[in-house]
Amino acid sequence: LYYAATPNGRKITIMLEELELPYAIYPINIGRGDQFKPDFLAISPNNKIPAIVDPEGPEGQPVSIFESGAILKYLAEKFGRFYGTNWSERIKIDEWLFWQVGGFGPMLGQNNHFSRYAPEKIPYAIKRYQDESHRLYRVLDTQLGKQADLGQSYVAGDYSIADIAIFDWSRGSDNHGIDIAEFPTFAAWRQRVTDRPAVQRALAITLDQSQQISAANDREAQRVLFNQR
Repeated sequence: LYYAATPNGRKITIMLEELELPYAIYPINIGRGDQFKPDFLAISPNNKIPAIVDPEGPEGQPVSIFESGAILKYLAEKFGRFYGTNWSERIKIDEWLFWQVGGFGPMLGQNNHFSRYAPEKIPYAIKRYQDESHRLYRVLDTQLGKQADLGQSYVAGDYSIADIAIFDWSRGSDNHGIDIAEFPTFAAWRQRVTDRPAVQRALAITLDQSQQISAANDREAQRVLFNQR
């Protein structure tokens, strides 16, 4: 696993811990430009973490996979877990997986960037992404409420890669300008996921200090991460 301690990185450590698979972590310090090194680009051409190499891929041959959603689907399909038991269930899981990778993650990321890291505070941009973040949290809370009415505890039925994809992004709600008291069904779901032993193990993973991302007060790291000049 080519990894940094970000929500997208932790998606995969959570999944690997849930599957109880042996794996090795190769830290990628994205604040120092490791993601632009040729060896990593050969695996992840979009210069983003996470990426994995499975030495026992299709037909027993090694395979590399980049993009967190694709990695989650690959692992779920390979090991037959956390991806429903029939086509109808997988459709629903895919909807919420793609909701996360296409909307929830990117919008929260932009919110975080313009609110905390941008060298120029642009009120329009901050309000735009905070408002969209609030809308997405409301969508999630509403979906979880519908699931609760059906006697279900998770986003798309049973616990799945949809929950894994959404979870760590949602832990930054305070930074996203969200009052969690407004979304009690979401808050209960997040605690339910947090309490899972595999999630606890994934959250406990630490990297050597030299591999930590310190963009908050590190102008050089910000330049690398955000292409700031």
